[in-house]
Amino acid sequence: MENKKGLIFDIQSYSVHDGPGCRTICFLSGCPLHCEWCANPESWQFSEKLMFAESKCKHNQGCIRCINACLNNSIKIQNDKIELDWESCRKCDEFQCTKACYYEALKLCGKWYYVDDVMNILNRDRQYWGERGGVTFSGGEPLMQSEFLIELLKRCRKKYIHTAIETTAYKDKDTFLKVMEYIDFAFIDVKHMNREKHKEKTGAHNDLILSNIEALVKSNWTGRLVLRMPVIRGFNDGEENIKEIIRFMKRLGLVEMNILPFHRLGDSKWNQLGKKYKYSEEEGTPKEKLEKIQDMFLDEEIACYVAHDTGF
Repeated sequence: MENKKGLIFDIQSYSVHDGPGCRTICFLSGCPLHCEWCANPESWQFSEKLMFAESKCKHNQGCIRCINACLNNSIKIQNDKIELDWESCRKCDEFQCTKACYYEALKLCGKWYYVDDVMNILNRDRQYWGERGGVTFSGGEPLMQSEFLIELLKRCRKKYIHTAIETTAYKDKDTFLKVMEYIDFAFIDVKHMNREKHKEKTGAHNDLILSNIEALVKSNWTGRLVLRMPVIRGFNDGEENIKEIIRFMKRLGLVEMNILPFHRLGDSKWNQLGKKYKYSEEEGTPKEKLEKIQDMFLDEEIACYVAHDTGF
């Protein structure tokens, strides 16, 4: 078996919200969509990224180690606090500041793993999964690192590890279906049925996503598919869009939907990347809105799970 290398920005053990049972979640870097509400903006680029958590910074105690370590003079003191020249920092590939920071205020997001490294973690964790658990590959978009992912999935198949994926399905059909051969359980996002509105908020049209879902249904894949939709006020929470999703699902014989309430948990990550979060003032999705959308699916005999209240 080959020992390919991939870029992973986080690995979380003991998750109970990303597929059946208790699971280990591997978050792969790189994503072709740039959703304005994204909770993992650090996943967008297929590269290691600098993040700055100002709340952890100890400059007020006299620490200037990062300033002394920076090779490009990109870190300065402004208004008695540490300020980064983000344009310069994003061009850096040395990241000496992260090595000098004892307090992890400056940290490097993204780490290269060989397939063997990941399998060692999964073999360590599997004793805690129970009969229904396993591994979930998320992101970012795990399909962006398809060769690395396929090799991991092949190893999992040999070890009888249950595999799940959280994906946008935004990848060429052949690669998408090849990956899905080794997947037991899939979440696929359907963010909007209108191609232009989809592009407006995500940066890409939805044609490829919808056609891949249809191709998967028409293939001989035997896994379990649950569609997902983050509920974004004023974007995809209108009745007409929900009806379009229902028509799409019924045409393909799909019977499970998971709607996710909006949250601002990604706000701090946008700040740590030196970016402005457009949804920083947006409130969480009202319970009444979620219940109304859920009822629309249930009325059409489509199971609809709200947030983490799922049937798996």
